[in-house]
Amino acid sequence: MIVGRNASQHLTYCLNVHPGEDWDANLAAIQTHALAIRERVAPKQPFGLGLRLSNTAVNSLAEPNTLSAFREFLDSHSLYAFTINGFPYGAFHGTRVKERVYAPDWRSPDRLAYTTRLADVLSALLPEGVPGSISTVPASYRSWIQTDEDRDAIARNLAQCASHLAQIESRTGQHIALALEPEPDCLFDTTQQTVAFFEEVLAEHAAIGKLNVDWRRYIGVCFDTCHLSVVFDDPTEGLLELKRHGISVPKVQISTALRATGGGDTAARLEAFADNTYLHQVRLRGADGTLRCFPDLTAETLAAVAAEERGEVRVHVHVPLYFEESGSLQSTGTDLSPRFFEVLGSSGIPHLEIETYTFSVLPPALSALPIEESVEKEYQWVHERIR
Repeated sequence: MIVGRNASQHLTYCLNVHPGEDWDANLAAIQTHALAIRERVAPKQPFGLGLRLSNTAVNSLAEPNTLSAFREFLDSHSLYAFTINGFPYGAFHGTRVKERVYAPDWRSPDRLAYTTRLADVLSALLPEGVPGSISTVPASYRSWIQTDEDRDAIARNLAQCASHLAQIESRTGQHIALALEPEPDCLFDTTQQTVAFFEEVLAEHAAIGKLNVDWRRYIGVCFDTCHLSVVFDDPTEGLLELKRHGISVPKVQISTALRATGGGDTAARLEAFADNTYLHQVRLRGADGTLRCFPDLTAETLAAVAAEERGEVRVHVHVPLYFEESGSLQSTGTDLSPRFFEVLGSSGIPHLEIETYTFSVLPPALSALPIEESVEKEYQWVHERIR
């Protein structure tokens, strides 16, 4: 659906909230849930989809007959697809995901092949005049990158992806951008690190003639507000900083994390959010300003939170946008201020996506509502703030 002061931004929710690792399951989720949500939030209006396609799913959807049937389905239900979450290559629900979500990373030809296949499928689905975007991992998990050869492989594969996107645009007139998504503990997670990656890895790769297209046109940032808040970056300033450096933002994922003052009560409450599926990176800022980083919500992490009674903790758990507080736990939704939405509305960013995928692992108090009702409330939350 189109929103914003200039009717130039497309708002959707990410279909990664619905479990499904193959195309049949993805299509069933659209038929069962997405259509019901559309009737709640935008009845009788064209409704945009934020697809999530695993490698298995996109291989199936790319089959000509399957792709043609899906285009007909979209047309017959007044749906359109404009963005794909290409972050998780494999399984994303119901199994241990943790750090596996970053593999294969951008050193691997498998990540390149998967992403270009997503682009080919998206180019066949995009409505005329609507740009496309594909969000992806922020190059790699930080601890996996040890050498200059690792960074060269990342830049080389991203360059090939940019060339593929340029070829699609030359052939079809459709512009699709790849959007790297900063995330805690990855190769870049803060705004400062993101700028450094673009200017010190991609720009230097281009300067020696290894990027033969306007890479800034085809490679940008998927700005996930949950992730920026977890690392204590202000989302408003982050958007402005990327703009100052000429780094495009094809998509903003509107999402929130947990925040709280440290102490024993907070640690006890956070324990309910630990699960065996996803990583929950933690940042703990002490009263003296010292920042400590923890890779997951473990017993060691909770002990540190309990001991830091005057500090502030932020946890990478996507909580519903409408969640405000529960006991000592609060939401980073306060970071999404009127100023943030003002900057967002004037930014020219084409795609906005609600991205709370965690309902299946959240404590009962945050996951009791039917998924359609929860997503509807998130749409309402966004609509109240977009002008």
